[in-house]
Amino acid sequence: MASAPATAGAPVRRLTVLYDAECSLCTHVRHWLLRQPRLVPLEPVPAGSDEARRRFPGLDHATTLDEVTAVGDAGQVYRGAAAWIVVLWALREHRPLAHRLSTPAGARLARGVVLAAAKWRGEQRRWGGNGYRRADGWAYEPGLGWMYIGPGCDDGTCATR
Repeated sequence: MASAPATAGAPVRRLTVLYDAECSLCTHVRHWLLRQPRLVPLEPVPAGSDEARRRFPGLDHATTLDEVTAVGDAGQVYRGAAAWIVVLWALREHRPLAHRLSTPAGARLARGVVLAAAKWRGEQRRWGGNGYRRADGWAYEPGLGWMYIGPGCDDGTCATR
């Protein structure tokens, strides 16, 4: 797992998981993470948000929207497959899996999963232009999916584009 040289070897006692709040897969995983028993506290924060920028001014926030990123309490930064492995490590029921994924063979598998998720996200964006975006009037409701709630829909009549 990759961490900044100054924080190498520092214990991880808390993780912040930066996720794309505009991505249905990412928000689904966020909700799943919050339901899991944890050995290490996890806090999901929307990537690129004002909160993320305030907490982590040194991060490349555009990259955090493209690649899952986890930040440890001592400043450790994990990206991509390493981020998924450290997040699984924080979960009580998934720590053994994280240990298996941290081996060379397991890391290849973890990277494949992360690349597959990235490809799926890319296809979703391509299919809908930029996908469903809150700024365009869309909202994600767990169990229901994406719903258009833009201006003019309160009375059941929505303007089309």
